[in-house]
Amino acid sequence: MTYTVGQVAKAARVTVRTLHHYDEIGLLSPSGRTAAGYRRYDDADLERLQLILWYRELGFPLEEIAAILDDPDADPVAHLRRQHELLSGRIGKLQEMVAAIEMAMEAKRMNIKLTPQERFEVFGDFDPDAHTEEVEQRWGDTDAYRESARRTASYSKEDWLRNKAANEDWGRRFVAVMTSGVPADSAEAMALAEEHRRLITEWFYDCSYEMHTCLADMYVGDPRFTAYFETLAPGMAAYLAEAIHANAIHRA
Repeated sequence: MTYTVGQVAKAARVTVRTLHHYDEIGLLSPSGRTAAGYRRYDDADLERLQLILWYRELGFPLEEIAAILDDPDADPVAHLRRQHELLSGRIGKLQEMVAAIEMAMEAKRMNIKLTPQERFEVFGDFDPDAHTEEVEQRWGDTDAYRESARRTASYSKEDWLRNKAANEDWGRRFVAVMTSGVPADSAEAMALAEEHRRLITEWFYDCSYEMHTCLADMYVGDPRFTAYFETLAPGMAAYLAEAIHANAIHRA
């Protein structure tokens, strides 16, 4: 059975002009013609057209497709296997793109939904969105960031106030231990370092001991974090970092 150019164009969802072009460049020449010179395509032609369209969908130029299909060492099964591998890779890439888009959407949803007055009640002069772009660049592709974004997206003003109260209470007790003169690797200091880790886990993301020590290093390595802790008590950033490291070693 053979098919007209119009029938093939309709079945393959391409234009007649496209089929004419494929014929002109030798990519897909019909196996037969009528007495009047009209093109007639058989099943083998349709199979070749299907392979052409698949390779086109994968982004191959026509010249390269012709070279691939006319390779005498490649059989139809080899072409299908090759396209399966290429499509599987493309699917994986698309899945990565979807995940990246979902992460970006989640990051946008992370914006704290509070009125200006409520923001001031919770955060005072501190702007929680001041370093959003930097945070996304540094940690946007981590499970911790995505988990934090998911949780905080649903937090109300009352949730943030409870978080603030919990952190202030911890801060007062930690400063009291630090100023009492006990070393940072004392049982009291390590217990509060452990509480600090658990507060992060409770409110934002699962903070492992390894991640907690990375945060500790940032507290003393990033002047912005150091300055924050110094407002609570002079030397607190270094003392807290030492207590966190000591606690991680102790727990291990």
